[in-house]
This record gives sequence, structure tokens and C-alpha cells, in this order.
Amino acid sequence: MLRKLLKWSAVFLTAAAVVFAALLFVPKDNGRAYRIKIVKNQGISSVGRKLAEDRIVFSRYVLAAAAYVLGVHNRLHTGTYRLPSEVSAWDILQKMRGGRPDSVTVQIIEGSRFAHMRRTIDSTPDIGHDTKGWSDEKLMAEIAPEAAGGNPEGRFFPDSYEAGAGGSDLQIYKAAYRAMQRRLNEAWAGRQEGLPYKDPYEMLILASLIEKETGHEADRARIASVFVNRLKIGMRLQTDPSVIYGMGDAYKGKIRKADLRRDTPYNTYTRAGLPPTPIALPGKAALDAAAHPSGEDYLYFVSKMDGTGLSRFSRDLDEHNAAVRKYILKK
Repeated sequence: MLRKLLKWSAVFLTAAAVVFAALLFVPKDNGRAYRIKIVKNQGISSVGRKLAEDRIVFSRYVLAAAAYVLGVHNRLHTGTYRLPSEVSAWDILQKMRGGRPDSVTVQIIEGSRFAHMRRTIDSTPDIGHDTKGWSDEKLMAEIAPEAAGGNPEGRFFPDSYEAGAGGSDLQIYKAAYRAMQRRLNEAWAGRQEGLPYKDPYEMLILASLIEKETGHEADRARIASVFVNRLKIGMRLQTDPSVIYGMGDAYKGKIRKADLRRDTPYNTYTRAGLPPTPIALPGKAALDAAAHPSGEDYLYFVSKMDGTGLSRFSRDLDEHNAAVRKYILKK
């Protein structure tokens, strides 16, 4: 009885091994080439699920099991891979674990500074870092000779960009610069009448302030209205993110009264008007808000500090002070 059980167990294991090998090594004819994008920290489970949903592999479970056996389930190279029309699960694993992707994706986050963008690109594998070590001035001269010597802050649109594997990082900078020029020009062309901007660059500066002041969609146009109203009457903007930007490395996570009194070109408590440059990379929503403020006559706003990210808006100082007592001082 035991010998019979062992015999049938061996037959079953052999058959399972044959099926597993077939599902792993036999190419599947999909009739078309296929592209899959692997993002940072993505594991084999989500990759296998996507490939199975699109019917590129016979079994996502076989793909995942082989990845775990090889120890590469969480060490997939990020980027975009082009798979031929006939491909096996084994071929896919080999391509993603050790091969260079066909293209590399770099994500630039809304509200990040240009310095952070440079660090992100410098640390992205599988592209040529031709600009690493360049000064901002040299980089701008290569990207846009017409903007040579200008401050690069805010001039690049935050988005995801693809570059050919092994290609120059310069193409990412150029794509992001062109994207911002296009988005900014579109916003400028469709802006409301009567806004206090001399040119598109001033609107870009205000958009960067809006970007850093709120991530809440409902508040962007209202914050834009506060800043526009203040600019129109010559009232100082008094926005903390600009002060923090001007502090540079001196900012340690907390802004003090002394910081608000210390004059810098970016201290909007001590200086009237817009800061000299943007303070971050604004996204489309912030650009749209700068071009289309809500039109309300608010002059103040303060965070509600209730976890929603929303602000309380006020038309005069008395109303604003009452909001500060309620939401900040909790009185």
C-alpha cells in the first residue's frame, strides 16, 4: 500500500512539474507586442496580476512562484519593457530581473523644488547622467538658451517622463521644461481679465505659492483670490512657504517669529509683492487657480487644523483673528 502511494505521489509530482515547466517555459503567442511599466517598489504579485489580466502569461501564479524561487520577486528593475508577441513567463522574468528596461520612467512630484528634481534624476538608474555635476546655469543654457542665466525654479512641469534606457538625462529636463512652457502659455492665454500679473512668469510665481499653500482642490482658487486681492491693494502676501524657501538650509522644520522678521528676498512678511522667483514646481491645478481665482473678496485664510487640509477664509482682520483663536489657539 505504501509503495503504491509513493508511486502515485511520484506520478503526481512529475505531472505537476511538467505542467509547471510548460506554463513557465513555453512561449505564449499573444499576436502582438506588449509594453509593461514597472514602478518603484512594485512586486511580482501586481506585475503578474496585470500580465494575467491582459492575457500575456498562462499563469500569474507560476510567474510569481518562479520569481520567489529565484529571489527576485521584490527586485524588479523599474522602467518600461517591450515584450515580443511570443514570450514565455521565464523570458519575462529574465528581462525584468537583470536586463535593462527599454525605457525608464522618472516621476517629478508636484510642489517639489527644482533641487529635489535634480536629485531624483541623478539617482535614477539605467539612464546616462550627463548633467550630473553641472551648475544650474549650465543646465539651463543647454535646455533653453533663451532662458540662460535664469533661475530654474518652477520652470519644469511635474509629471512622469520616459527616457530611452541608456539615453541622456538631458532629454528628461528638456521634456519637463517644454511641458511647463506649454502649460503656462495655455493658462496665460485663458486667464481672467484684470489679474495683477505683468507676464506669465509672475503668474508662475503665484502658482508656486498656491501649490505650497494647499493640496486641497476646493481651496486653491480661494487662496489664489486672497493673493490676487492683496497684490491689487499693495498688501503683503505674508505666506510662510515663501519665507521657508528663503531660509534655505536654515529651515529645520519649524518657522519662528524671528524668521518672519528676518528680511530675505523671499520674506513676504517684510517685502511687498511677489517673491523674485517661484518657490516650487507647480502642477496644472495650481496654474489653473492662478489664472482663475475664485473672485471672492477674501484677504485672509488660516488652516482649520482638523485633518481635512481645508482653510477658513476671512474678509477682514477681526474675522481672521477670530478664526485664528478658534482653529490655531483653540480658544
